[in-house]
Amino acid sequence: MIARLNGKIVEKDTLIAIVDVAGVGYEVNIPLSTYYRLPEPGGEVTLFISTFVREDSIDLYGFFTIDEKNLFRLLTSVSGVGPKLARNIISGLPSADLLGAIASGDVEKLKGISGVGKKTADRVIVELKDKAKDMAITSKNVPHAVIFTDELLNDVVSALKNLGYKAQGAEEAVRTVLKELPGGAPFEQILKEALKMLSR
Repeated sequence: MIARLNGKIVEKDTLIAIVDVAGVGYEVNIPLSTYYRLPEPGGEVTLFISTFVREDSIDLYGFFTIDEKNLFRLLTSVSGVGPKLARNIISGLPSADLLGAIASGDVEKLKGISGVGKKTADRVIVELKDKAKDMAITSKNVPHAVIFTDELLNDVVSALKNLGYKAQGAEEAVRTVLKELPGGAPFEQILKEALKMLSR
């Protein structure tokens, strides 16, 4: 099993990163929280990997922190939650907020994540509530401030589309959020507020 990769970024988008390790390119599925911490192509990165082996494929899921990997593996232990949905859940809420929602039994917050219905939210809470209370998520990686640009707008809209939202609704939500937030707000905050707006 592959547990960690250290190499150079060849390509990246909001769902996948290709990491070159000693001349071999590994395709790694990633959540949004990891995507926005990756260096530009050519930069070196270390990703913590969770490997899923199927009859016809071997899928790698990579995370910038070990805490996110552990949270991902916790989510995939829930009945009916596969790796793609688990990645989607991690992309939909910051780790601390997600654990808080699970620990407190906040079904509505989980339902606000694209792809998560009431039944799935209930299962996640029932199966993980106690574990979520015990799982401490700490991170020294503070998001860097960013300036609002057309590129940023397109990136956030693209991220929302990858989470299952329609392009028009996603763009309207992001534009509204950008008007309300002060300049220099971190990307994660913009995405979080846009997700809240779309889940109303």
